[in-house]
Formats: sequence, C-alpha cells, structure tokens
Amino acid sequence: MLLVIAITLPMLYQWKNITFSYEFEDFLPQNDDNAQIFKDFKERFASDNDFLLLALEKKSGIFDSTFLKKVEKIESDIAKLDDVTAVRSILSMSEFRFMPGGLVLEIPYVHLDSMRLEKDSVRIYSHEELVNQFVSENGRSLCLFIKHTDFLSKERSDILSDKLYALLDKAELDDYHLIGRVVGQRYYVEKMMSEMMLFISISVILVILFLWIAFRSIWGILLPQVVLYLSAIWVIGSMGLFNEPINILLVLLPSILFVVGMSDVIHLVSKYIDNLRDGMPKNDAVINAVKEIGLATLLTSLTTAIGFISLIVIPVKPIQSFAIYVSLAVVITFIITILTLPALFILSKAPVVAEKYKNPIWHRVLAKTFKWTLRNRKTIPLAFLVVFGISVYGITKLESNNFLMDELKDDNPVKMSFNYMDDNYGGIRPFELMIELKNPEQNQFWDKEVLKDFERVQDYLEDEYGVQRLTSLITILKTANRSFKSGLHSNYKLPENKGDIARFKKQLERLENGQILRLVVDSTQHFARITGTIPDWGNKKVTAKNQELEHFLKNELKSPYFDVKLTGTAHLLDLNLKTLSNNMMQGLILASVIIAVLMALLYRSFTMTIISLIPNIIPLVVVAGLMGYMGINLKISTAITFTIAFGIAVDDTIHFLSKLKLELSKGKTLLRALRTTYITTGKAIILTSLVLLAGFFMLILSDFEGTFAMGALVSLSLFIALLADLMLLPLLLIAFYRPRKPKVSEK
Repeated sequence: MLLVIAITLPMLYQWKNITFSYEFEDFLPQNDDNAQIFKDFKERFASDNDFLLLALEKKSGIFDSTFLKKVEKIESDIAKLDDVTAVRSILSMSEFRFMPGGLVLEIPYVHLDSMRLEKDSVRIYSHEELVNQFVSENGRSLCLFIKHTDFLSKERSDILSDKLYALLDKAELDDYHLIGRVVGQRYYVEKMMSEMMLFISISVILVILFLWIAFRSIWGILLPQVVLYLSAIWVIGSMGLFNEPINILLVLLPSILFVVGMSDVIHLVSKYIDNLRDGMPKNDAVINAVKEIGLATLLTSLTTAIGFISLIVIPVKPIQSFAIYVSLAVVITFIITILTLPALFILSKAPVVAEKYKNPIWHRVLAKTFKWTLRNRKTIPLAFLVVFGISVYGITKLESNNFLMDELKDDNPVKMSFNYMDDNYGGIRPFELMIELKNPEQNQFWDKEVLKDFERVQDYLEDEYGVQRLTSLITILKTANRSFKSGLHSNYKLPENKGDIARFKKQLERLENGQILRLVVDSTQHFARITGTIPDWGNKKVTAKNQELEHFLKNELKSPYFDVKLTGTAHLLDLNLKTLSNNMMQGLILASVIIAVLMALLYRSFTMTIISLIPNIIPLVVVAGLMGYMGINLKISTAITFTIAFGIAVDDTIHFLSKLKLELSKGKTLLRALRTTYITTGKAIILTSLVLLAGFFMLILSDFEGTFAMGALVSLSLFIALLADLMLLPLLLIAFYRPRKPKVSEK
C-alpha cells in the first residue's frame, strides 16, 4: 500500500498538465504518400482550413443601403481584430479594368448610394465567380471570407470567437451563420469537457448502485472504489506525464475505466465473500480468492487490453491514442486490483455481510435457467443459427460512408450553420487539385497549349463533377480578360493570343504584390492548384466522382504537359475511410488470434479454443447485420466498436471456462461441473455484464453521434454476448468438449 501511495502522489500531480484538444488534421493519415503530398501542397500554397465564413442574412434582400452600411461596419470591425489577416466581401472587393498604357482601374462591386444598388446587383449576378461564393443565389444573404492566422492555439481561437460573436450579437441582423475551425474547435472542446464530467458523474453513481446490489454493505461499496479512483489517477496522470491531450475519444476513458475495472473487482470481491461464507479464515479466504480468480482476471484484462490495442492498426492519431491509453488503463486497473484489494481485505475487518447475509435468490434463478437451457438444447442453437444467418445477409447491405458533420446531431446549432452554408454557398466540403508540370524547362502554365488542357480539367470539374466556387489560374485569367474588354460577360474566357496572356501575367504579378496570383500558382511556377467546394455528398458519392475524374484524366485528357493529383483534408479523410474496413478486420483478426492463443495455452485444447470464440463472434455478426438492415454506415466511430466489444465480451467466457476448469479438476463430471459453474460464476457474470451495459449505454446521452453509436452498439454486443454465454456456451461444451479425466495417484 505504501508503494501504491508513493506512485499515486506524483501521478496526481501530473494532472496539472492535462489539456483538451480537437485538431481536425489529427484525423488525417499521418505517414503515407498522400499525407506527404498534402503537406507539400500546404507549404506551397496555404492551409485549406484556417478561415471563417460568415453569412449575414437580410431576408427581404441584401441590396438595401441600410443593411449594407451595417455590413460594411461589421467587416471593418472584424478586420481590426487580432489574428484576422484579411476580410473579403462584395463591399470591399473591386472589379479591375485594365486600361491602355498599363493603367488599372478599380470599380467597386457595391456603391452604398441606394440609387446605384440595382445596377450593382445586376452586375454582381452576371459575374458567376461571385454567386454562391460572396452572395447567395436567392439574394437573401452575403458572405464574408475571414482569413486568420494559421494553426491558432485553442486560447487565441476562443478569444477571436468571443469577439466575433459579441460583435455580431450587437449588429441586430435578421440572422447570421458563422463556420470554420475556430468555431468548431471551441464547440468540440467545451462539449468534450462537459460530457467528460457528465459521464464520470454517471459512472460513479452506477458503480455505487451496482456495488450495493452485489454486496449490500458500506464495506462492499467503499473498498472497490478505492481501486477505481487509484486507477483513474494513475492513467490520467500518465497522460499528463507524456503531455497527451484528451481528444474526442479519450473523453470516454474515465467512464470505460470505471465500468471495465468493475469486472475484476466484482469477481474478486465476490469470491472473497463466498470463501468467508464457506467458513474460511480471513487470510485463507484472501489467498484462495486470488488463486482462483487471479488467473481469470489476468486473462480478461489481457483480452480486453488486446481488444483496445488492436485499434492501433487504424492510421488515425486520435484512435491510436485511444487504443494506447485505454489498454494501458485496463492493465493498470488489474495491477492495482491485485496489489490493493487483497491488502485492503487483510487490513480491514471481515464484512458483516459475509456472516449474516445470504441471498438464495441468485442460486434458485440460475439453477432454473440452467435446467431450462438443458431442456431446450436443440431449440437454442437453432435460434442462434437462424439469427446468425439473417445477420450475415444483413452484412452484405453494410456500406462505408461519412459526412463532414457526422459527429453532430441535426438540431445542433453548429451543424445547422454548416448546413445553411452548404445549401446556400455551393457546398462547404473543400475540393483541391494539385497540378504539376511534367517538364517545367520546356513548358509553363502560361503557354496557350497548357492553358487549354488546364481549362479542359476545370470545365470537367464544373460541368461533370459539380465543383463550385472554383478558383484557379483559369478563373483569374478569364476575369482579367473580361476586365480588359469592358467587363462584358461574353468576354469571360481565356485570352485568345499570347500577347494578352503575357500582358495579364505582368499585371497580375503587380496586383496586390502578386498575392492573388500566389493563391493559384506557387513561387517556382512549377505547381498550380484548382480549389473549390462541393456539397457534403458523403464519402460514397465523392469516391464515385473521384473515380470518374481519374478516368477522364487518364483516358480522355491525356495531357502531355502536367499531372493532376487530388489532395486536401476532405480527400485524406475519404482515403482513411476507404482503408478503414481493412484496418478494422486486421485489428479484429489480430485480437482474435492472440485471444485464441491464450485460450489454447490455458486449456491445451483446440476444441475449447473454438468453443470459447463462438459466443463472442456471434454478437459482432449480429450487430454488423443489424447495421446493414438499419442503414447505419460503417465509419470510424462505428467500426471501432467491434474490436472494443470483442475484447470486453470475451471476459465473461474466460471467467466461465476458468471456473469450469477448476470444478473439473476436482473430479466432477462435465454436467455437474457445468451446473456448479453456471450457478456460482453466473451471478458475477450477470452483474459485471449489467455494469458494462449500463456504463456503455449511458454514452447515448452524448451530443456526438460517434459516441452515441459506440454506446448503443457496444451495449447491444455485450447483451447478445451475455445471452450467448449463458445459453449457448454450456450447450456447446456438452456437445463438443470431452474433458480429460484427472490423474489418480497410485497412493
């Protein structure tokens, strides 16, 4: 106990280093070719995620002088805020007219004189590059593009968002919608903190409730909680020690620790109390409990840890951190349980409940359930087989798909603002293409032939793919050509001769010190970009669109001048999801193989190994089939539930089989050993399963859809696993397991 205290105090001190984080880029693949392409892309151009979009509504129409003056004041105030580097809107933008002699004339898009607003509106809506980008198609809102410092810290992001909301709330607008990293990060982090406190509070209540149901004494409530709180201090202290921030998944760590840790505690305490009821002296009761339960709890801790650590094969940093620290939590909880509980048993007075309180209800109910199971030894396997077959067919309907705002519910204010921008401004899902010259010594992007192929790519994106709000060298040159030729819409096309192209190049290099040009062509002039947005169609549709684009580039365009590569944050997320099923299966197979090896070493029987896996594979198949029938998509948040459920569900099977092995070693027949195991271990299995069910089911209270799905699916898996352990496992053992007879000494 002194050793435990000596470790606990410095671990508690490390809590001061705990922080919360929601970094969007953390969900992108970290170490592959596509990640490197995106990293190079950001260095050549700019981050595609460090900006805010602000839509300001005037439902009677935006071309109202009073409203526009209010917007002008808002834009001016925003531009003065710390960390805001640029603000663009139709009020601050101008159309450039190139005049003879190299002069450039700026004509504002909007004149606040109400007499000229009607003409301004006609001119703005004739410029297709402005519609759905700076003004909505229905004319009821305009959009401000707010560029801020790249990779803002959480503290600076919060300051900026506070100032923005304070400014907007004073403006008395019909409505406004603000989206971007700054807004999303603040919402996620604050929601993570509040949900973490909620889940910890509910977990504590559940622990107390189930400990009271199990042991009906203050002693039975207080001692196990010492283990759980010590485990929490060690695990979260370890995160502080290694400066690991709490992400959207690690918010669940304390709750998982409490409910999973309860399993070892309940089994050990139950065995200790049973030994006392059988008349054993206290010290002997402790030693016997550790001998009989210790190996089983070690195995269950290992299998649970294996279930979580197998998630490390998914190349997503938050999932890998979750895998490492939750599996570490399971191991630490076992170590503390074995170190402290026996010590606390010995140092404390034997509980009165062990002498006075005996509850035969569990014995009677489980004895009847065992008899019912034996009477239905044909019906039960058939029922499981039918459900299994139906579920396998349901799996064929399972699809991989995800949306950018999957984590938030439809009535969430942040998601509602996102949906508004998605519907009214040409989509919010970023679209990025990188174009690289094949032979920059011979060709340039300014060559007419290169521009023609470039234009073919852009035309395909606009007409076939559905990309909107496109910005590229092509759109800039078309705009320049229109501006040079009196601003007529018919001249919104590429310049027809090399002289015009060369002239526009010089003008653009001087315009705003070349900043506009640097948005679409890098400083080496070897790389260019096409950037735009698409609606949040979902991964499935976007993947199909990308395949069609690849076909066009390889089989129709066949440009000899440049290569085209898809990139951007949204594209990397799609690639992650594309490999998710394979990664999940690899993790699940790895966990299954390791657990099977542990079973084989424990029982030295291939038959027993297969029997032990069957009740734990069935729940995964049933849940996957149910997802297919209900149209629940396979994505990161739902995929990880399978390995988690498998690692936890197998615990009950291990406890059941460990007890059976002990009973068989006493010389009992298989049927008698099964009955004793069913009645004695059944209570602990049911209690621990109920604790786990309740602990994971509370996650449906989350505002995050991923957490909600994890709670619901893991709970369902554990419930089916409990039924399989109590109803199917005994019948499988009777049908297929032939235990070796214990050796009888000649003496």
